[in-house]
Amino acid sequence: MTKELFWVKRLAKRELNWMIGGPQGSGIDTSANIFGRACGYGGYHLYGKREYHSNIKGLHSYFHFRVSETPVGANIDDVNLLAAFDAETIVRHIGEVTPMGGVILDKEDLNINVSKIPTLPLEFLEEFNRRRKSTGEDTINDLLEEAKKENIHVYPIPFLDLLKNLADKLTIEKLSKVTRMRNVLAIGVTFGLLGYDTNLTEKAIKTVFGGKPKIAEMNVLAFKEAYEYTKQNFNEEFTHRLDRLDTRERRIFLSGFQAVALGKVLGGCRVQTYYPITPAADESEYLEAHEIFEGKNGDCAIIVMQTEDEIAAVNMASGAALAGARAATATSGPGFSLMTEGLSWAGNNEVPIVITYYQRGAPSTGLPTRHGQDDLRFAVYAGHGEFPRIVLASGDIEECFFDAAKVFNYAERYQVPVIHLVDKALANSTQSYKVFDLNQVEIDRGKIVSGWNTQEGGYKRFQFTESGVSPRAFLGTRGVVMWYTGDEHNESGHISEEPLNRKMMMEKRMRKLDLAHKEIPPEERFNFFGRENADTVIVSWGSTKGAILEAIETLTREGFELAFLQVRMIHPLPKERIAQILGKAKTRIAVEMNYSGQLASMINENTGISMDYYTLKYNGRPMTTTEVHVAVENVLRGDAPKRQVLTHGS
Repeated sequence: MTKELFWVKRLAKRELNWMIGGPQGSGIDTSANIFGRACGYGGYHLYGKREYHSNIKGLHSYFHFRVSETPVGANIDDVNLLAAFDAETIVRHIGEVTPMGGVILDKEDLNINVSKIPTLPLEFLEEFNRRRKSTGEDTINDLLEEAKKENIHVYPIPFLDLLKNLADKLTIEKLSKVTRMRNVLAIGVTFGLLGYDTNLTEKAIKTVFGGKPKIAEMNVLAFKEAYEYTKQNFNEEFTHRLDRLDTRERRIFLSGFQAVALGKVLGGCRVQTYYPITPAADESEYLEAHEIFEGKNGDCAIIVMQTEDEIAAVNMASGAALAGARAATATSGPGFSLMTEGLSWAGNNEVPIVITYYQRGAPSTGLPTRHGQDDLRFAVYAGHGEFPRIVLASGDIEECFFDAAKVFNYAERYQVPVIHLVDKALANSTQSYKVFDLNQVEIDRGKIVSGWNTQEGGYKRFQFTESGVSPRAFLGTRGVVMWYTGDEHNESGHISEEPLNRKMMMEKRMRKLDLAHKEIPPEERFNFFGRENADTVIVSWGSTKGAILEAIETLTREGFELAFLQVRMIHPLPKERIAQILGKAKTRIAVEMNYSGQLASMINENTGISMDYYTLKYNGRPMTTTEVHVAVENVLRGDAPKRQVLTHGS
């Protein structure tokens, strides 16, 4: 099937892939927010991915939105309409634009020489010229002329002239005061080409600038200026259209880090500690902006504390948990490294804290604002010595929300640290959902002592029990005295180095994992999609879920039979059920965002079952549906090597 025929078929489905790109700090996120909201108001389902450099301002940033009349959970490789704020965006992404697609750019950028773009890295230019067999003297116009041969429409826009007209209408003398509205001009051109309802975009603009009505009105005027210009100057109908859809379904539109934050609040979290680190800080900053919120019984609050470092953050969370609060901290790889001693202390003292772990590209500082799933084993084994913990990995934004609430139940029921694994792809993705059913969330605080009769004997915080879970009292509980130490201790908490006590205390703590393994239901530990006896089973975890599900749906329509095992609870691993499912499969495919296939190796260690094929990606960019579809189809057709490495992304 040709790429053009592929998109002819998709046009009938009313689907659009839109990308906006430019220098960091140029308003990319605001544009994407307005675009996404406007499409959502029109009844469309959305999935958006944000990519940005680790510098503060200036380097390339982009937002890729997928708009569809049916739910979508991942991006694909193609772009139907590219809105470029600068020449670099054209160079990096022109190859992704589909036949019958379009490119919006500033006409002032047409004569820029590619090799003279200062922000393009040398290694990119070398690869770019090698791929094109170029001398390095191409201009942006040269690239666009080639694109036109592929039936791609080019729309050079006089952004400076539009800004001058806007300044005149607003009676603003200094042009610099309106240049920031260039991002809204790009939205106006976009929706002018698509013929989209202007009322929906105006509503989105007023929502985004809700606290600044004057700024909102100025941006509405800018939008109309660009929209009318597009209608007057580009009379030919752009192939892709967006018509308002009729839907009465109530939906929400949120990012992964927002889902985690809101899930924590719903789950009863009342203390959050953090030290700023990407991409985890987005969650804590969002909580800081909404510390006072409306609860069932009136106003509630969450305390968000920025600490001097991650060591303080994890220990402060432990202190809050000992005092009876549901407490959490959020971090990424380097920060989690600093937390490991505090994590061990919490494990030794059976403190129910939650650590939200946002994975990113590693090792060391690695790729601070890019994606990765390299830290799975680190999350499971970090810390000195052995102690029980639960590790749960979310696969989409809805799971992020409910898991963020649920992990507090695990922490308090089993009195263990819980690590909630999220990755950068989830944290910075944006998606529309049917409004969540909040009644799914129940609070279970475990075995708590509200008071103690001293005539019954002294309270023993670490009392030996058959389950391993001891009665827990909060600091300050009436009639209760307790001790906490980093050393090994007896039932009361006093330091003890006696061998029998050590043996019994170690076994007591570790029995909690056996209890969790027995009690936590399968549906909370893994998801299985497809027929259980399918010949081919894909095994994966985390943010690859959306791309895999859509690839399977397409491959099924093409006549293949396969299933997907999404492992959610990484530790304790549901090894019996995994072995049961994978033992029946003739072909097993591991799909992971790391170099070595870490989940696959853990499954092998626990079940003796190995994978037949590996589809891996570790270039810092999330997997797309397109990549997964091609890789899995290669396996099904017998054309795949044992190890396929995916490389899409800019």
